[in-house]
Amino acid sequence: MKTIKDFNFSGKKALVRVDFNVPQDDNLNVSDNTRIVAVKPTVDKILADGGSVILMTHLGRPKGEVNDKYSLKNIVSEVSKVLGKEVKFVEESIGEKAEEAAAALQAGEILLLENLRFHAEEEKGDEVFAEQLSKLGDAYVNDAFGTAHRAHASTAVIAKFFPSTKFFGLLMAKELEAIDKVLKSGQKPVTAILGGSKVSTKITIIENILPAIDNLIIGGGMAFTFIKALGGKIGNSLVEDDKLQLALEILEKAKQHKVEVYLPSDVIIADQFSNDANTEEVSVYEIPEGWMGLDAGRQSRSKINDVILNSKTILWNGPIGVFEMSKFADGTIALGDSIEEATKLGAFSLVGGGDSVAFVKQFGYADKVSYVSTGGGAMLESLEGLELPGVAAINKD
Repeated sequence: MKTIKDFNFSGKKALVRVDFNVPQDDNLNVSDNTRIVAVKPTVDKILADGGSVILMTHLGRPKGEVNDKYSLKNIVSEVSKVLGKEVKFVEESIGEKAEEAAAALQAGEILLLENLRFHAEEEKGDEVFAEQLSKLGDAYVNDAFGTAHRAHASTAVIAKFFPSTKFFGLLMAKELEAIDKVLKSGQKPVTAILGGSKVSTKITIIENILPAIDNLIIGGGMAFTFIKALGGKIGNSLVEDDKLQLALEILEKAKQHKVEVYLPSDVIIADQFSNDANTEEVSVYEIPEGWMGLDAGRQSRSKINDVILNSKTILWNGPIGVFEMSKFADGTIALGDSIEEATKLGAFSLVGGGDSVAFVKQFGYADKVSYVSTGGGAMLESLEGLELPGVAAINKD
């Protein structure tokens, strides 16, 4: 893997693609700076070498038009604060103004270009636009894992203009190494926990990871499609009736790969989808009509805990209950506790996917697992076995 560790940036201007698509409050102040913090090691390394950094990113979906709401001028102060250095800003990403600002940049300085998506050419993967961007720097660094699955000008096309000076940033390298640990090099037993609402969104992931894992824990709403396929009564629980046969096929494939599948045995049911609902704990195969399963039961949590504590490598994608409602968060909290404990015992734990990441941040588990992925879609596509355009562009000779 060709990373910035393989290059000395002394006297060089590094054009660094980052993912500063950060959430903002009503006053356009950054409300979560995780993605900015994540690229600081890359920026620090380049500056320590004696180079300068030109940051480029998108923010929101301005659809190729200039829109003040999505201007990066609104995040400059936060980027400066996190990076511990004044960040210069230019209100363009290509053209004369951008070229002048880049040319004036001295060693040790940082420049932030305006939102790439103010140009429709960015999302179209336009080669001319990529070439104009490439004129601004001497080397190209991709540290934007969150957009690595997009074949955009700044993530996949620009690299061709830097045949010998294109590199992964330190964040990208960590993301790729974490996924590699799950799919290829991780210590066994390897356990994957897949939750969330739908089997249909996880089919390709399941099929791709089966050869690499030893245990598959299925939870959340998607579990009920499997339970119904196996003849269980699931009441009003979430189900994909058109995926029942597929669920049985997945179980059969798992058996062929000698993967142990763990479905919930008991479940917390509710008479309505509400925090004020009446609840009971029943067998997952015997949910009464009018009731729905919204969280894993105590037996299920105990079994999951046993499996996780005996694992050396853990992938977690998707909650196993409706944690957004406090009444149905206990199962996912118990899962978080189990993964925290296994990590303390030396297991490698990777958390990825929007809802799982939201959970670990909200409930304070982010620093208790080995790695929390910064790229939801990109991580999922990696787990599906797809080569991401942003990764392929750096790996290509």
